[in-house]
Amino acid sequence: MGWLSMPLSSMYPHSTPKAYLDAQFTYEHVYSPTGERVDTLKTAPTLPDGHQRRGLRVLASSCLHNKVYYAAVVPITDGIAGTAFAVVCLVRWTPRAKDGYVFAFKDMDETARPYEDDCPERILTLLGETDDPAALNWRRRCIRNLARATRKLEDGMRIRFASPIRFVDGHEGTDFVIRKQGRRTALALTDSGPARYRVSNLAKMTFSIVPQTKVHATQF
Repeated sequence: MGWLSMPLSSMYPHSTPKAYLDAQFTYEHVYSPTGERVDTLKTAPTLPDGHQRRGLRVLASSCLHNKVYYAAVVPITDGIAGTAFAVVCLVRWTPRAKDGYVFAFKDMDETARPYEDDCPERILTLLGETDDPAALNWRRRCIRNLARATRKLEDGMRIRFASPIRFVDGHEGTDFVIRKQGRRTALALTDSGPARYRVSNLAKMTFSIVPQTKVHATQF
């Protein structure tokens, strides 16, 4: 599916991407035995033989920085919940857009091989079992990123990136020393050198911690 764009008026009564998408993925329709939608029967207390109520319900969702929407969604048939799966939406949120089209999204599920893989843990834990290779691979990537993001980076720790990183001053290398600057983390080239570089999403990058041999003073 491609991108769907709209002005704020088309989002009514919702005013945020998350609220709008939660509503889009929470619905119920009535279908005839041939698969035709018969929503005139939605309020009927009972349905004709062969008709079904089918829909979706969002169990939990998150719209990270109004850029990517993740949700655990469960299909429901005649009131019975099925296996929860993940929905991923790319989001463009530009409240000051000159043309008035402030919101756009592109949706897919986990079997469509989403590139985005920062799904929060609270959503991943709600997903049901699957044997789809693409979905399993996506879930593994998300779990790996969660593990990386929770790694504790301590001042003075030496790290080694899987591939060289090049900075605007021309320096290129793989080995750096962590420098903690309050809540911020910077990189130095040597143990005694100044902090020179910052890297976005450092904790999620692929690197290993280089063991350091500490020499203890001899006690007499």
